[in-house]
Amino acid sequence: MDELARMDAMAQADLVRRGEATPLELVDAAIARIEKTNPSLNAVILPAFERAREEAAALGEEARRGARRPFLGVPFLMKDIGGQEAGAPCHMGMKCLKRAGWIEPQSSWFAEKIRAAGFVSLGRTNTPELALLPTTEPEAYGPTANPWNVAHGAGGSSGGAASAVAAGMVPAAHASDGGGSIRIPAAHCGLVGLKPTRGRNSFGPFAGERWSGFSAEHVVSRTVRDTAAILDVVAGRMPGDPYAAAPPARPFREEVGTDPGRLRIGALFGSPREGVAVDPDCAEAARIAARTLESLGHRVEEAAPAAYADTNVGRAYVTAVACNIARTLDAVGEKLGRALEPDDVENTTWAVAQLGRAASAPAYLAMVEWWHRFGRRMAEWWESGFDLLLTPTAAEPPPPLGQFTSPPDMPLKAYLRAAPFGAFTFPINMTGQPAISLPLHWTSSGLPVGAMLVAGYGREDLLLQVAAQLEAAHAWRDRRPPVHA
Repeated sequence: MDELARMDAMAQADLVRRGEATPLELVDAAIARIEKTNPSLNAVILPAFERAREEAAALGEEARRGARRPFLGVPFLMKDIGGQEAGAPCHMGMKCLKRAGWIEPQSSWFAEKIRAAGFVSLGRTNTPELALLPTTEPEAYGPTANPWNVAHGAGGSSGGAASAVAAGMVPAAHASDGGGSIRIPAAHCGLVGLKPTRGRNSFGPFAGERWSGFSAEHVVSRTVRDTAAILDVVAGRMPGDPYAAAPPARPFREEVGTDPGRLRIGALFGSPREGVAVDPDCAEAARIAARTLESLGHRVEEAAPAAYADTNVGRAYVTAVACNIARTLDAVGEKLGRALEPDDVENTTWAVAQLGRAASAPAYLAMVEWWHRFGRRMAEWWESGFDLLLTPTAAEPPPPLGQFTSPPDMPLKAYLRAAPFGAFTFPINMTGQPAISLPLHWTSSGLPVGAMLVAGYGREDLLLQVAAQLEAAHAWRDRRPPVHA
């Protein structure tokens, strides 16, 4: 076994810093791991190995001159939606962009920050078309399998990233979250997945926000310290951003190991709202977290914001997403120089876009007003004296591949099937609060299940402090799936 596959990003960076490994050695080893495991998983769809080797060789020269980038030479993967890299494809799971061989002319600021930190991108990971589903099975690139059981999905929309990290291809990978797309794949693959506060990381220069402010970018990783340290290098306002989260009082890395004190934590183990059934294994993940938190001295009580149960939250969310998907299809058409047609995208994507086109501008603005009120109603609960909310990450464990299909006469079937997987996560995208999924339970068949913690706006520090406590109590980083490098 490649011992580097067991090391997190900070440990690999330390090897380079101490002169015990070169960036090229780290990259070559990661390429070998991808070549070994990817045929079983289909996590990496657009490899860029020669470019990575060239970058690693140049970073090796920097290392010999004593360069001190925090992740010098550490291999990394970019999700194939957002995180654009100049000169590289970015197809967003779309058949039409794949057919056109689309290449991005400019890098996103997120990608530039990742590269400035010393990470080396080895390519791009699989994602469902336009990040719409909690499974990664796009027609353009085929399904990504879960390394814990290849008959099951790895989650979505950052399923390729999560599968790759869980299998040991790289220690961390770019991910994004518009309704649970960092947290759900992290839960399904046994990883740490932090959705940052709205405005923490920039979407520039291409956009001021994505999905009306619901979406956020960060990573999936195996350790809390990697999640924190990478947030330090990608966070921060960039020129022209329409809004930004307030800077932290100190580096996020310093929160790992810091005592949060005795916290008051509300816990929800059952259904978040009418019509959502919670699998017993998913509830058990949250109960394990609750018992551990109580053993650490925290006060845990069954309580949750009343607004969380509002059944109108789904309608508001779908309206926003559908309108954004309609606009995205127009924007992709502008890239390609023609209007998109139904054959250019999947049935579900086209149907969701049509929902968006059917919404009037006043109806959309009414939904904006509604979810802003929803955010204030949710915030009242934290202001009332609670520090964190604990829930399952998803209402179902990782599903078998092939469940998310939409025949021509039922184009929204896959989208409706997605409901249990985002039931706990998507309201937190609407409020903009930070939330983290942690791998605290495995089913009897060996599939990972996550528990989610939600903090008040801007309080990633508190999430990282408590996540580090749970990590110390549950050695999830030592568990390896059957498909592993």
